[in-house]
Amino acid sequence: MRIGRNPVRWHIVLLTLWTALWFVVAERHAAVSWHYLRTGEQLLFGLQSGGGLALYANHPELQIGPVSFLVAGLFAPFPLAVGEKLADAFMSGLGLYMLVLIGRAAADYNRGTGLNHKRLQQRILIAGAAFIPMWVEVSVRFAHLDDVLALFFTTLAVRALVRGNATAVGVFLALAVDSKPWAVGFLPLLLAVPRPARLRSAAWAFGLVAVAWLPFYLSHLDTLAAARFTIPNQPDSALRWFGVHDPATPPWDRPAQMALGVTLGALAVRRNRWPAVVFLAADARIMLDPSVYTYYNASVLLGTLLWDSIGQRRLVPWVSWIALITLYGSALVIPSDSTRGLIRLAFCIGSAAYVLLWPQRTPRGRRGRRSQRGGGEGGPGGGGDAESRPVGGAVR
Repeated sequence: MRIGRNPVRWHIVLLTLWTALWFVVAERHAAVSWHYLRTGEQLLFGLQSGGGLALYANHPELQIGPVSFLVAGLFAPFPLAVGEKLADAFMSGLGLYMLVLIGRAAADYNRGTGLNHKRLQQRILIAGAAFIPMWVEVSVRFAHLDDVLALFFTTLAVRALVRGNATAVGVFLALAVDSKPWAVGFLPLLLAVPRPARLRSAAWAFGLVAVAWLPFYLSHLDTLAAARFTIPNQPDSALRWFGVHDPATPPWDRPAQMALGVTLGALAVRRNRWPAVVFLAADARIMLDPSVYTYYNASVLLGTLLWDSIGQRRLVPWVSWIALITLYGSALVIPSDSTRGLIRLAFCIGSAAYVLLWPQRTPRGRRGRRSQRGGGEGGPGGGGDAESRPVGGAVR
């Protein structure tokens, strides 16, 4: 079946219907946090006093990047209720587009390895069915545009990485951090860029992060207080199992989250498992976060989707479904706070150990390229000369 010249991708049709179903379910209690975006957007553009470059100094509770406020401004001309609905639909649509991007990235990354595209579509369908409920949770129920944009731009960075566009990798990762600061954990993807273009990619990333954030810090030194903003340490957080019983966020916690995520991501690239970078950063976030909001799981499910689609060749993407059942299912059916925290901790440690240490079989197409280039585990492209060879396509 075709629409015009384009064949119908039935797995995308089914995922669209699945998204619509979850959208209808979540819309009854939607946009829980949209008022933060509206307030921040008005403050940024000076529509409320105490905003502008003083936004974060006066409102440290707005742990949201300036890019998110700029995008939220697109919905400001509409009445509040209409703007919320449009934003919900927009964010839901981004989730579907991300599934398309990941499918294309997986196809490009595995080109020449004998990949069966029908099986890949089935894998995207099954993993996407696990991803969508958590995506709707973050995009519709909570309306966290900042988290949505951070994950969307990171997906674009992955797509650019596979295509060999080093500049775009840096730009998209910067936009992710400029949308939500915790996206710093995804920066190890820069290490997967081949060495000749890595410095350029990193320069774009750090340069655009500086352009977005430095004006706030240089004009109002009190902006530093935003980094020390605390939230309650909830009884079912995994932190409790580390013996952390502080009533609010410990001062070391946020730096530890970012450091652990970056370290694990760098180790994944080192071990030629760069598709696990997002997964590992999300693990570090939920393991050390004092809060346990269900929308946090969206970053984990994006990580498992990338791993199951690009990092694995199995037909059944069981990692995605284990993540959904373990993290979301336990929050719904297990009454004990302590038990839920233990399950979250066990999942994070177990999944990180799996993606980093479990033996991986190299597809035959990459085995041939590696032997021609002198062996070795190499970098992200799977060849021995990966330092000078892109993940997929020519370096640009």
